[in-house]
Amino acid sequence: MKALMCVPNISEGTDLSVVEQVVDTVRNAPGVMLLDYSSDADHNRSVISYIGRPESVVEATKNLAKTALDRIDMTGHKGSHPRQGAVDVVPFIPIRGIPEEEAVKIARDFGRYVGKELEVPVYFYEDAATRPERRNLVKVRKGQYEALAEKIKDPQWAPDEGPAEFIPKSGSMQVSSRFPLVALNINLATANLEIAQRIAKSVRFINGGFRFVRAIGLSLEKEGLVQVSMNLVQYEKTPIPMVMEAVKREAQSYGVNVTGSELVGPVPLGAMGQVLSYYLQAHNFSMDQIIENSLIGWSGE
Repeated sequence: MKALMCVPNISEGTDLSVVEQVVDTVRNAPGVMLLDYSSDADHNRSVISYIGRPESVVEATKNLAKTALDRIDMTGHKGSHPRQGAVDVVPFIPIRGIPEEEAVKIARDFGRYVGKELEVPVYFYEDAATRPERRNLVKVRKGQYEALAEKIKDPQWAPDEGPAEFIPKSGSMQVSSRFPLVALNINLATANLEIAQRIAKSVRFINGGFRFVRAIGLSLEKEGLVQVSMNLVQYEKTPIPMVMEAVKREAQSYGVNVTGSELVGPVPLGAMGQVLSYYLQAHNFSMDQIIENSLIGWSGE
């Protein structure tokens, strides 16, 4: 059976009643399983993850988008996380039985719906990008919501779908299909944002760091901490332990300790296998040793 995952990020992390209304569209969707959702007040952002049959996931995502766009107003939005729209990113992730070409078609068909029916500007990125310079979300979202009114006037940044005009309430929606990534945040025992930004710069690919790492430094004002927030877009080639240890070393060079970390949303089992193997120094470890793995596909008969 085909399985598709979707992980929309919405620009609301403080009004949890709104978040619950948006999440309810997934909870109540037939043929879809809600995997996880989390909200961050400092980021003012929520991440929602769900999986199911492709057609069911697409329908649930349409309802999620309509609800979020109705209840979130970007004109007053403040948060530490980069964003360009009320429904900021909508990545479709093929999990089983879906080739890359089909995943790209799903993403582009959804973007066409958003542009035409919901009248929101849409930019395609990652595997769904329509041109090379739009593959990287950082480039697509450069300047963020505050720069969108002028950027969208530039023919180079005309949206892929929807009106080529600034919609203050919604901003734009960024839609993609992509490989499952790992969203890893590492918190540092300091309020000095410059340290987090320097460490992020040292580990991200665009500045000469790890090939498959994107990273930014963020302030967690309520906790009195800063954070190195990262996406590991190819965990098989740049594993979690490699990045974790690099951030620790960089932090120690500034005399700062790591206070903790978090994984945002679902994580591929293979990525956790890398963590087990590295930190237990179990070099002959196999994913076949995990008991629950043996139950996959077993009917119990």
